[in-house]
Amino acid sequence: MLTTKELALIEDEIRAEEIIAKTMNWCATQCEDQEMRSLLEHLAESHQKNVLKISTYFNHSRVQ
Repeated sequence: MLTTKELALIEDEIRAEEIIAKTMNWCATQCEDQEMRSLLEHLAESHQKNVLKISTYFNHSRVQ
């Protein structure tokens, strides 16, 4: 079982990944260069997957 401090750090990491993903998606919508837009979208998707992984870990840690 994780401590309250560890759980708070995980929550912070989830929020940070969400912000990064949203920012990259926004930047992609503003980008006129198709190659750069595609790269930003791919990176944003990667950060969204990180949110899922960290959230799953967080939820399992809280239950135990």
